[in-house]
Amino acid sequence: MVRGRLPRVHRSWLELYCRMRCEGHLSCSSIVYRMTVTLSTLVSSRSYHSHRPALPSLPFFPGCDTGFGKAAVRRLDAQGFEVFATVLDLCGEGARELQKTCSSRLTLLQVDITQPEQVQQALLDTKAKLGLRGLWGLVNNAGVCVNFGDAELSLMSNYRGCMEVNFFGTLNVTKTFLPLLRQAKGRIVTISSPAGEQPFPCLAAYGASKAALNLFINTLRHEMEPWGVKVSTILPSSYKTGQSGNQEYWESQYKSLIHNLSAGLLEEYGEDYTHETKELFQHFAQSANEDLSPVINTISEALLSPRPLVRYYAGPGVGLMYFVYSYFPLRLSDKFLQRLFVQKKIIPRALRKENNNNNNNINSNNNVEKIKK
Repeated sequence: MVRGRLPRVHRSWLELYCRMRCEGHLSCSSIVYRMTVTLSTLVSSRSYHSHRPALPSLPFFPGCDTGFGKAAVRRLDAQGFEVFATVLDLCGEGARELQKTCSSRLTLLQVDITQPEQVQQALLDTKAKLGLRGLWGLVNNAGVCVNFGDAELSLMSNYRGCMEVNFFGTLNVTKTFLPLLRQAKGRIVTISSPAGEQPFPCLAAYGASKAALNLFINTLRHEMEPWGVKVSTILPSSYKTGQSGNQEYWESQYKSLIHNLSAGLLEEYGEDYTHETKELFQHFAQSANEDLSPVINTISEALLSPRPLVRYYAGPGVGLMYFVYSYFPLRLSDKFLQRLFVQKKIIPRALRKENNNNNNNINSNNNVEKIKK
């Protein structure tokens, strides 16, 4: 972004905000409705022109067992791409489904991106099939959210687990395949998250890993420009992918948290507090959007457009969320984010006790005053 100049979408929203304020119609419902209409008009009015690279289209796509990865590989295969897709288990359900539904152009590789030797083997396998050709695209899709809960309650293993996959794993894959991407003057497309830039409650471990990823990708974007490699980041809204809709997954995460918390922390926060957090996350995940097409369309656009964007906001509400976060006072943007995400009703047990003691003291003081009178 050029300093002093807002993106076109943000400028339109800012003009709308100022006009509404002057007209005296600045209610929460009206601003959300009008901004949503404005965003829809801007997006629908934009024309995209596909651009197939001169070299054969050969994206490398980690993390395709489920969700965005699996759906995007199907789309790219149907468009005639020769795709290298990685899965955690070649015998797993996701891999078998891709083998059944995709053409012979698809190459499936079993890769755990946290294991450097497996990433190196994937590079050798890819080079063997490419021959002298470069690699047109790398789609960094593999990611995981291995925790939920307040930053203080999140286990160190959760922080490390998120960093290993979301940051270090993606970092290693990107560095490993960069020479092939530079050779083809190709594309790097990374699926990140708004949680890496905005303080979503109870997502500190996941958000921190995505924040590290975002900074790396933005730095890489500057450094790859002279090489002709275009770098884009996709920021999706909430979608039902991976384990998010699996009730057993949330139960196992909750049990692991309770089992590993210190007795002191569990006493101060209360088991009812952590249980509510689990229930809220589970409800949020189950109500997430099942239609992945906005993200899949964006991946295709980022790979094929002659002028791909640096950032894509994929899905309903993401652009509005960034507008509020960027231009509203922190007090208002924090409240907006809290109402948008997990709306907790239970406060930690220690604070409840403190509030009860304060109320008792107030009542006692009131009674004393009444007696004196």
